[in-house]
Amino acid sequence: MPRVLAETENLLKLYDRSSEVWKVIKRSKQTLKSIKIIEKALLDLGLSRNEAKVYLFLAKAGKSTASKVAKAVSLNRTEIYRVLKGLERKGLVSLVLEKPMKFVAVPFENAVSWLIEAEKMKLRTLEQRKDRLLEIWVSLPGSYMDSELREVFQILEGSNQTESKARELLESTKYEFCVFISEDIIGRLYHSGFLDELERISKKGVDVRLIADNSPKIEFFVKEMKFKNVKYVLMDAGDLPFFLISDEKEVLLMLRKNRSNFLGEMTKNSKAVVLWTNYYALTRILYRLFIELWNSNLEER
Repeated sequence: MPRVLAETENLLKLYDRSSEVWKVIKRSKQTLKSIKIIEKALLDLGLSRNEAKVYLFLAKAGKSTASKVAKAVSLNRTEIYRVLKGLERKGLVSLVLEKPMKFVAVPFENAVSWLIEAEKMKLRTLEQRKDRLLEIWVSLPGSYMDSELREVFQILEGSNQTESKARELLESTKYEFCVFISEDIIGRLYHSGFLDELERISKKGVDVRLIADNSPKIEFFVKEMKFKNVKYVLMDAGDLPFFLISDEKEVLLMLRKNRSNFLGEMTKNSKAVVLWTNYYALTRILYRLFIELWNSNLEER
């Protein structure tokens, strides 16, 4: 059975124990793409680039000595022991007491679950410290809480920031939440649970109104939701971008160039900017546009 022993960016070097022959295999573009996706996910979950490389090598190759791991990922022995020690502390790698000493990775599924749980614990800890941190901040000389309402614009970068802001607006809405959904984002909204959140807040007394492009794709997802409290209409609204309005006070607006997807996920040749603002004039313009579209659809029925 061939075993991974060394790898470069495009080549994978294996040693076949049965035939005692080295084999070099060229990775396919799809394999490279898949590995990059997994590496990025591990980086997002708190691993360093070297930790991600070492873990992935061990997860693919099975138990190996430190020297073989070092050779495979092109790190010196001092650095490889530091990285392996870090992975041990995170519970992703275990030491096998053999001669020579070897290391083995936990299954990938377990590793991802543990890393996600570790990130959740960090967030819970920060949430618990929030009130205390605010007390300390206010007590500092020269510190003050600015209670004056300021009109501001904020550009949101990446899907995490945008989704977090959208959910923040959902939670803070007291009486009315308006959403316009275009065809190119409906899938992401459905799978992220955003549409479920609309139904949830509507059950708490918030007037939720949704306008969406009239297309087979959107009709499919809307039927899947089986909305009971969310009011919605499907209509031909042209090339309007996704936007939402909370209590006529705050707006989240996706400005797009060419075709792009929700939450900053873009096609290769397109760009998108997600804007949050409480600027009164812009909020009123978008709210009036929404109400006019809503009323015009009701008049046509």
